[in-house]
Amino acid sequence: MSFFQLLNGLTFAALLFVVASGFTLIFGLLRIVNLSHGALYLFGGYVGFTVVSKTGSFVIGGLGAMLAIAAIGMVLDQGLLRFVRGNDLRQVLLTLGVALFLDDLALVIWGGDSFTVPIPAVLHGSVHVLGTYYPRYRLFVLLAGVIVFVGLWLLLNRTRLGALIRAGVDDAEIVEASGVNIRRVFLFTFLFGSALAGLGGMIGGAFLSLYPSADAEILTFSLAVVIIGGRGSLVGVAVGSLLVGVLNTVGQVMFPELAYFVIFGPMVALLAFRPLGLFGRVA
Repeated sequence: MSFFQLLNGLTFAALLFVVASGFTLIFGLLRIVNLSHGALYLFGGYVGFTVVSKTGSFVIGGLGAMLAIAAIGMVLDQGLLRFVRGNDLRQVLLTLGVALFLDDLALVIWGGDSFTVPIPAVLHGSVHVLGTYYPRYRLFVLLAGVIVFVGLWLLLNRTRLGALIRAGVDDAEIVEASGVNIRRVFLFTFLFGSALAGLGGMIGGAFLSLYPSADAEILTFSLAVVIIGGRGSLVGVAVGSLLVGVLNTVGQVMFPELAYFVIFGPMVALLAFRPLGLFGRVA
């Protein structure tokens, strides 16, 4: 595998981390099986595309995508999921229905054409990296993934809010008894995880494009990342994203007819020996 292809794997891994980190906040920490996460990614990408097209600002587009998907997350959590808390099967069916609804709504609003989010002029073109020319925007995606990882790590491990989230996951009743509104903390976590899906859609829509089936593809990769890395582990999501991103590149280049097997074959083998993933722990 060439250095160019390795960079492709790393940049795709960075995008996967942005999306899957939000997924692991919701699925891994809150124990909510949210199969609409891929649809939130796609809807966020469409919103970002619309805002950037209207305003010409990539930053405003990213903020708009995050706010819009956080608002949808609010409706999903407070209006629907609160009726099925603690029941995984009902959560699966409910969020799958929400995903189908959002997909159809996006189809009505934006149609079935493929769109690419416009990027700012400063990110156009290529730069010389270790003997090869590589697109500036993909390097920006790699940097964005690193920034999101550092920000999330600091949030979860160096702030009072992060301590409350971790304590609430371990024993919500004790945290509630100490005078903390743990439901509000969990709501913030759900909205933040949803907003990361919207940000991922905005970022990914600029080089992977936005099309009707993109949500199912990104959800499949995100599930693989979380399962490999371990549910609820930020480091696990980072390692899982690297493995899935690089393996996906290897599969497409060297074994195009077995591209998915290159990812999911090792995943099945891993789960045979480590059912909780590389960094998972018993709930």
